[in-house]
Amino acid sequence: MADWIQHLMNSMGYLGIVLLMVLENLFPPIPSELIMPSAGFAASRGKLNLALVIASGTLGSVLGTLPLYYIGRAFGEKRVIGWADKYGKWLTLSGKDVKYADDWFDEHGSKAVLFGRLIPGVRSLLSLPAGMSEMPLPKFLLYSALGSGLWTAALAGAGYLLGEHYDRVEQYLGPISKVVLVGLVAAAVWFFLKRKRGHTES
Repeated sequence: MADWIQHLMNSMGYLGIVLLMVLENLFPPIPSELIMPSAGFAASRGKLNLALVIASGTLGSVLGTLPLYYIGRAFGEKRVIGWADKYGKWLTLSGKDVKYADDWFDEHGSKAVLFGRLIPGVRSLLSLPAGMSEMPLPKFLLYSALGSGLWTAALAGAGYLLGEHYDRVEQYLGPISKVVLVGLVAAAVWFFLKRKRGHTES
């Protein structure tokens, strides 16, 4: 995959970075932890400009958030609550649980989008609840751009400094992203079981 990413950037330049980061948001197996350090390495060799690499990565990352955001918007809170009340018992999920989660996102959504863009394994998933909770698009884009800008700058900077060893960034962050994802799934299961127990006791 590293060779394919390098080839695409060599042939398409900054547009290739934009396209790769769009795909990274839609297909998480394409990791930004490999794309941006590779672009930073290209900048260290003088083939690309580091500032434009970061800008391209940020633009692609923000554009990549929009499909899931609009899917969440299209489904909306009411549809998901209705689905949860009808089928969610198999997942110990109720409409009240969805409403609670949506209310939480309404209150903390800006911070969730901003800091969530810095967490591997979470970045691509945040757009869905943001759309479901009908976060205003300008606000969503602003916090997505800020978080994504910090993330792409850190990765591209690491690739720039590491040079030919840029792939070490993905080697270190890849396992971390898997641990984070497993931890979030475990936390979600614990949350729903706890609420289910609370409903049973009441």
